[in-house]
Amino acid sequence: MDTLTLKLRGMSCAACANNIEKAIRSVPGVIDSNVNFGAEQAAIKYDRSLANLEKIQAAIASAGYSSYSLQEEILSEEDDAEIASRQALQRKLSLKVLVGGVISIFLFLGSLSMMTGLNLPLIPSFLQNPWIQLVLTTPVVFWCGGSFYRNGWKSLKRHTATMDTLIALGTSAAYLYSLFVTVFPKFFIAQGLIPHVYYEVAAIVITLILLGRLLENRARGQTSEAIRKLIGLQARDARVIRYGKEIDLPIAEVIINDVILVRPGEKIPVDGEVITGASTVDEAMVTGESLPVKKQPGDEVIGATINGAGAFQFRVTRVGNDTFLAQIVKLVQQAQGSKAPIQRLADQVTGWFVPAVIAIAIATFVIWFNFTGNLTLATTTTVGVLIIACPCALGLATPTSVMVGTGKGAENGILIKGADSLELAHKIKTIVLDKTGTLTQGKPTVTDFVTVNGTANGNEITLLQLAATVERNSEHPLAEAVVKYAQSQEVSLTEAKNFQAIAGSGVQAVVSNQLVQIGTQRWLTELGINTITLQQYKDAWETAGKTVILIAVDGELQGIMGIADALKPSSTAVVKALQKLGLEVVMLTGDNRKTADAIALQVGIQRIFAEVRPDQKAAIIQSLQGEIERFRNSKSKIQNPKSKIVAMVGDGINDAPALAQADVGIAIGTGTDVAIAASDITLISGDLQGIVTAIQLSRATINNIRQNLFFAFIYNVIGIPIAAGILFPIFGWLLNPIIAGAAMALSSLSVVSNALRLRNFQPKAIL
Repeated sequence: MDTLTLKLRGMSCAACANNIEKAIRSVPGVIDSNVNFGAEQAAIKYDRSLANLEKIQAAIASAGYSSYSLQEEILSEEDDAEIASRQALQRKLSLKVLVGGVISIFLFLGSLSMMTGLNLPLIPSFLQNPWIQLVLTTPVVFWCGGSFYRNGWKSLKRHTATMDTLIALGTSAAYLYSLFVTVFPKFFIAQGLIPHVYYEVAAIVITLILLGRLLENRARGQTSEAIRKLIGLQARDARVIRYGKEIDLPIAEVIINDVILVRPGEKIPVDGEVITGASTVDEAMVTGESLPVKKQPGDEVIGATINGAGAFQFRVTRVGNDTFLAQIVKLVQQAQGSKAPIQRLADQVTGWFVPAVIAIAIATFVIWFNFTGNLTLATTTTVGVLIIACPCALGLATPTSVMVGTGKGAENGILIKGADSLELAHKIKTIVLDKTGTLTQGKPTVTDFVTVNGTANGNEITLLQLAATVERNSEHPLAEAVVKYAQSQEVSLTEAKNFQAIAGSGVQAVVSNQLVQIGTQRWLTELGINTITLQQYKDAWETAGKTVILIAVDGELQGIMGIADALKPSSTAVVKALQKLGLEVVMLTGDNRKTADAIALQVGIQRIFAEVRPDQKAAIIQSLQGEIERFRNSKSKIQNPKSKIVAMVGDGINDAPALAQADVGIAIGTGTDVAIAASDITLISGDLQGIVTAIQLSRATINNIRQNLFFAFIYNVIGIPIAAGILFPIFGWLLNPIIAGAAMALSSLSVVSNALRLRNFQPKAIL
């Protein structure tokens, strides 16, 4: 299997996206295709033994559209040809709008007498001449509006229909009807009809639609502003030390293991590890972390962040598409090109929208002509129906909001991997928080250490040496705390053999021919080791919120350690903020009950799952998902009980199964790559405030999408019947096709403009 992302050209509405999607899926070997009208992209999954880029592009071309593969270099600037092409399109549209606008003004003035029934002496009489109006209208129809007819004809040949089909039918009906009146006026007079022409309808409608498309394209370009900002963050040059000399190189020429010098105030060009010097780095533009982060030898630095007052050298670890910034851009691009479940209804509607509108237009003509015999009335209402209908608004309602919402998330240090995650987050009822590294800082330190035999004859140092030697082989934060404590005591470590980690229980290894086992009281008791000797210390430390580990050597308890992991400064406030949002907050930890209770009491969590092994965490999430909603407060009144939508927040390897099991997995970005890969949302900075922001952003985005869908549906539901003349028998009022054209042009623009309001989203600060 392989994946491919294509940029598409030539789409005019959501119906075009559906046509392209069908064409791509018809290629043998294509497994899935997702065409996003808002992003103008196609995400394709295919079997490379059966399909390839050329076959897929050929299918798209046969459907009447063009495509090209997005550049593999994620952080590369747009090439000159692409920029020139976009600027040329804008200039072409602007010129057509200008020409069409000037001619439409003359045609409008010439038709005023007919529309008002008044004699207007200030308007030159020649403008009312049908032949003059024909000459003026023809270039607008065939040059300004030529693309509508070409695309409509292509659709007809492929037995499909798009918005261009509707515009072509509507404006050509007005133009051809007027042409027939101009050439054969006596025919209409003989029928008792006034030979009015409607050239201004064809010209003004085409001009208004082109104006709407010009403004819409300009506005839609702003939905990708977040991507452009991220790409613009990267440095262009780097000061590399090679062969003992400092040389300035373009960032594309930097390679892994290069040593780079960063001076005060400079932008860090790529990712790496500090080797000499120290400073503070402003990472806000990438991680959302507001406070500068201290950097010293051994610490990682991220490309595109800004150095503070110090100077340092670092060794390059990642370049190009592997850098942290490139991965962020890639994830945001994928999210912006994905479809939210809420879009399915709009996709289903747009699938039959254009054929349905054509059917309604035909029915409108037949009904009015049969009941009134008035060809002018029948034609006017039919043209109005064809022109006012707008599948574009439906197609843009969801993707534009998703593009802006995911981009806004990236600006706030929140990576949302897909539109489905963004939508689902607003439905969360229960949020499960891991303790270590999530609620706490994840940097535990040894605060207490007691041995059975006291400190005589170096017993304490000897036992610490054995424990740290074993723990050095573990990735667990508690193990790191033991090793750091041993180093602070200047204890030298030896070699461990037969190391084994027992998930959720502890570790063991052979050191100096002695079996050393370190872990929970439950595990050691299961092994038949007497753990009662130091029970008083264990009880006291756990009551104080400390994690306790026991150390046994050759089956005998030899010592006990108390390890404290301080709460993150924002933990208590975040828990309260989540509860105010109407969420049930649960703590899930492998720590013992007493320690878990002490931490939960500090942050205000009532429901706790303690002493949970890693393999049990996913089962706990599953059980919560199966519960009926029972958590209520003033902001969460549940009318129809249903299964919960559960989110899990974690940072460790042992959290990955639970993150994957949860409806929405939220990973702390400072955690492990495995946890981040298993999650749906990643908080880059590790600040828990991001959880609240992600939920607030999800709710704001979904509200925006609902507004867009409402505007799009209500516009068509109300507009099409009015254009068909439903009000004429009651009030004698008909919708002028010119007004219908203006309304259609503005409908898409209103949806895009409403989506752009999300750019003003600001997370509400927690107290």
